[in-house]
Amino acid sequence: MTETTSGAPRHIPVMLERTVELLTPALDRPGSVLVDATLGLGGHAEAFLDRFPQLVLVGLDRDPEALRLAGERLTRFGDRVHLVHTVYDGIRDALASLGIERVAGVLFDLGVSSMQLDETDRGFAYARDAPLDMRMDPGSPLTAERVLADYDEAALRRIFERYGEEKLAARYARRIVERRVEEPLTSSAQLVALLIDATPAAVQRERSGHPAKRVFQALRIEVNQELVVLERAIPAAIDALEVGGRIVVLAYQSLEDRIVKRELQARSVSTAPRGLPVELPEHRPELKLLVRGAELASEEERERNPRSAPVRLRAAEKLREVAA
Repeated sequence: MTETTSGAPRHIPVMLERTVELLTPALDRPGSVLVDATLGLGGHAEAFLDRFPQLVLVGLDRDPEALRLAGERLTRFGDRVHLVHTVYDGIRDALASLGIERVAGVLFDLGVSSMQLDETDRGFAYARDAPLDMRMDPGSPLTAERVLADYDEAALRRIFERYGEEKLAARYARRIVERRVEEPLTSSAQLVALLIDATPAAVQRERSGHPAKRVFQALRIEVNQELVVLERAIPAAIDALEVGGRIVVLAYQSLEDRIVKRELQARSVSTAPRGLPVELPEHRPELKLLVRGAELASEEERERNPRSAPVRLRAAEKLREVAA
């Protein structure tokens, strides 16, 4: 069931109870600080503030409208809430601006938010006609329309392959370059029609998803530099944790999850050279993984909240500080 406030739709927080369970040991003490690095509409944040009366929350988001709506939702918590307009790789600067050195927990709920998907004019959803925008921060200069107009064929192919894992990347890139000579691509309906027309009938029969799904994902990632940002954000978040602090990450596609997995695993193993008789303190793992592999949403949650279907959850606890 979709929550509402003042007539505005609210998303259902994904894997809420599991995130609370994993972060509770770190947050259940006076003065704890939780960073919600992808605040969105504030569903997770509200639940944590309700359950931990002494918790201080720092909410980050690149979308000013999300910050406004979340601010309205969280206003009853007063000075326990600090909202910062920034991309989540700006976590260090955001905390420094608030005079906070270390935090007890960090939560990432990655990908496009429910609000952004539901707002037709943002252009994230291929099922609705809209301008080819796809910016999470409307103040950013790069749009999907500019990518399609300005990138050469090789660059378009690269982002479709890398960020969409699209097997027809070369075919789609070539068609886009051919079409834009005749007319600019300015709407999602134009792009969807082009992609469907460029997809062989046999491939359309074999594929379970829409022909435009992977291209739209790739364009959104490119416009918002999501993977580049994430590669900086996860290490920064771990560095911001106090000893005993915990990080939980919800990822919705394999490219995100791969980055998270790589960073958490790299920091959860000993760095001692093989054959060393005694493991020195500086070689001990920095993190302890809290879940085996990546956890999925329960079948019950997937039925109740379809947007939880692709989620992959990973979590870790900080064991020690690492010298800079």
